[in-house]
Amino acid sequence: MKNLELNQRRALATPRGVGVMCDFYADRAENATLWDVEGRQYTDFACGIAVLNTGHRHPRVMQAVIAQLERFTHTAYQIVPYESYVALAERINALVPIDGLKKTALFTTGAEAVENAVKIARAHTGRPGVIAFSGGFHGRTLLGMALTGKVAPYKVGFGPFPSDIYHAPFPCDLHGVSTEQSIQALESLFKTDIDPQRVAAIIIEPVQGEGGFHPAPVDFMQTLRALCDKHGILLIADEVQTGFGRTGKLFAMSHYPVAPDLITMAKSLAGGMPLSAVCGRASIMDAPLPGGLGGTYAGNPLAVAAAHAVIETIEQERLCERATALGKQLKAALQQASQTCPGIADIRGLGSMVAVEFHDPATGQPSAELAKRVQLRAMEAGLILLTCGTYGNTIRFLYPLTIPQAQFDAALVVLTKVLAGIAV
Repeated sequence: MKNLELNQRRALATPRGVGVMCDFYADRAENATLWDVEGRQYTDFACGIAVLNTGHRHPRVMQAVIAQLERFTHTAYQIVPYESYVALAERINALVPIDGLKKTALFTTGAEAVENAVKIARAHTGRPGVIAFSGGFHGRTLLGMALTGKVAPYKVGFGPFPSDIYHAPFPCDLHGVSTEQSIQALESLFKTDIDPQRVAAIIIEPVQGEGGFHPAPVDFMQTLRALCDKHGILLIADEVQTGFGRTGKLFAMSHYPVAPDLITMAKSLAGGMPLSAVCGRASIMDAPLPGGLGGTYAGNPLAVAAAHAVIETIEQERLCERATALGKQLKAALQQASQTCPGIADIRGLGSMVAVEFHDPATGQPSAELAKRVQLRAMEAGLILLTCGTYGNTIRFLYPLTIPQAQFDAALVVLTKVLAGIAV
């Protein structure tokens, strides 16, 4: 079977709205390596958009799923429950950086986790309003799109969107928005758009994912927490992309001296199986009435089994520490490359949630063209990279934290050569 033939079939059988980055098709994968249907080999620095922190087909995850497959694949937890769901909730409750007694509900996708966090916040506070931030990404459902702070391609043609959703600028010095300006914008919202007593929650990614891997400043998170406490607003940390070791901590909120009220998680929670969760203070999580939360596939037993194995793998293989070490190595390589590549405007990130942003050296303006050129040339050399950012001018790195060191070193050689090539 050839990639060209499959591309022709795809164009006829599937809608253009499902954008596809690669023109080749996966045949098999192992840890950080992917082979296409024509036998070509790639090093995967995309990992299904941050889903495979423990790599493709980790043996422990595979064994856990196979063992569960031998027992049962589905009952619907709300109909016939199973111990593994309860045990995973207990495990997550013990791990999240939230004080006091906690409870966890399982769902299927990141967007579901976000929507249910909003439902829980509204049920607990009796308020309708939700505030999100520019550049944030919170899913592709109608509410998820409304919360997302980027129009193209996520919102184009899909409105109208749910009401009582508001946005404030995310603080980013590189783009000219300080912590003070962002907080002032929130205060302005309270004066001109919505009474803070009508706001149920403020939702934020501790490190923006699609928005460009911008970590929220520590002073901003502290002020945001104080603002929420002042007005009785819940703080929701969207850790769908940041969770499970990517930033060098199990959760990115552990980098901050404040705690959220609710945390959403998905992606690398289950090593490639569809699973998400909302964890929060027990008094908040218990606000919805029985039957108010759930879903037919929510907490699927195969995915739950995988999640147990993922958490064990992160702990036993010390992947948080490895994320920090690999991230330092990557940033050092990028800093070295920046000496001869004037298009590099910024290198940033926590742990292995690292990004490099490009601008036009002549104008200083964001350059999506440079980022795309890096991505395409890396792909030609067998290295899969993803772009991101409000301006599409950022490359993000999402390699498995289990990647063999020799393969990581070789990938950095490829990356360095690509960056040297675009500097000419």
